[in-house]
Amino acid sequence: MARCSPALLRRFCCCAAKSAAGAGGTAKKNIVFLGSPQVAASVLDTLLVASGSPDSAFQVSAIVTQPPAAKNRGRKLMPSAVAQLALDRGFPEDLIFTPERAGEEAFLSDLKEVRPEICITAAYGNILPRRFLDIPQGGTVNIHPSLLPLYRGAAPVQRALQEGVSETGVSLAYTVRALDAGPVIACERFAVDEYIKATELLAILFNIGSKLLLHELPSILDGSAKEKAQPQDDSKSTHAPKLNSDESWLSFDQEAKVLHNKVRAFAGWPGTRAKLQLLSQIRGPDVLEIKVISTKVCTSCDKTGDENEVLFSGSSLLIPCSQSTWLEVLELQLPGKKVMTARDFWNGLRGQKLLKSP
Repeated sequence: MARCSPALLRRFCCCAAKSAAGAGGTAKKNIVFLGSPQVAASVLDTLLVASGSPDSAFQVSAIVTQPPAAKNRGRKLMPSAVAQLALDRGFPEDLIFTPERAGEEAFLSDLKEVRPEICITAAYGNILPRRFLDIPQGGTVNIHPSLLPLYRGAAPVQRALQEGVSETGVSLAYTVRALDAGPVIACERFAVDEYIKATELLAILFNIGSKLLLHELPSILDGSAKEKAQPQDDSKSTHAPKLNSDESWLSFDQEAKVLHNKVRAFAGWPGTRAKLQLLSQIRGPDVLEIKVISTKVCTSCDKTGDENEVLFSGSSLLIPCSQSTWLEVLELQLPGKKVMTARDFWNGLRGQKLLKSP
């Protein structure tokens, strides 16, 4: 995105203020939105729609997102989902900022020119320094997909699913220098289905967070939200570190429920992988690497025979796990191939025996 000149920003702010103020009216307050992935784009869309209402008290005056990144096989530089949505909605390109770091002098100078009343962050993916946090008069507010102080960090939804929680939620909290530790303005709980994946739950929670934000925006803009916001109890905090691709391997010496939760949690990126042993009559034993897409825990499996043998029943691969539990694999993917059902995979084996890899 092009970098905005101070002069242009001043003209924009001036014109926006005049257009928002009618006879006896009040100028709309400036909001700067920070976010990057698709779930953040849905929040931005909600804000842009709401700001277009004649009685809206705010306008989105600038957008901050991650720089374009190389994607797909062609490695072409592509804008973030937030930047693409903004461009599709006709948002001025000069007011879409893409700093490498939120502490860059040029970026902070441009941000000051926008004169934001508040900043709103949703999965931005960049650390905000003190110099940034000092700019918006009303503070910076973050939509965080957990019930703070639980699961502070980069992967709250993934780590919650990995631990098999039955309830999570979304919190609206002020941003402070300590990670996700600011006072909580409001939160909303959500019951977690045992089969929901991280990609699905993220979308749901940010959708709930968008509505929660709109409900609380009047009090955030007039400053009363700071008075009602509740400090977090640091003694009850838990950490949700960023996912690592090295964590993606499944180990069948764990219980099936643990593995099922990991498949749900790691859906999207980095996914979950497993190694199986294919007994070929022609080539002999061969290690087969698969990406596990969807699973469930078998609650009625009572199989006998080789404790390492992978079976097929109904529409699932049945993989023996620790404590006499069985993991049902419903969908999987071979290297370089498309996602397939367990039935199609099993039919492709043509009677060859499949074992857990040692």
